[in-house]
Amino acid sequence: MSVTDDKSTPASFSTEDARRAIELARQTLQIEADAILALKNRLSDDSSEPLARAVHLLLGCKGRAVVSGIGKSGHIGRKIA
Repeated sequence: MSVTDDKSTPASFSTEDARRAIELARQTLQIEADAILALKNRLSDDSSEPLARAVHLLLGCKGRAVVSGIGKSGHIGRKIA
């Protein structure tokens, strides 16, 4: 992909660039789908007990629960707040 310095003109984007972008998107989605499936399968065995316990504890909280984190855990904390 070529890039221009002029911000008012879009960078040229060839058919090959588009093909590579789509293939990269497909690969990324496949990686994410595989990770979600692996997580789903983990929830089917004994390793899911800590998650169930954490949910139970959060649901039992009176008032507010403090969630903190940096990076991805921080993003997740903001989503559940």
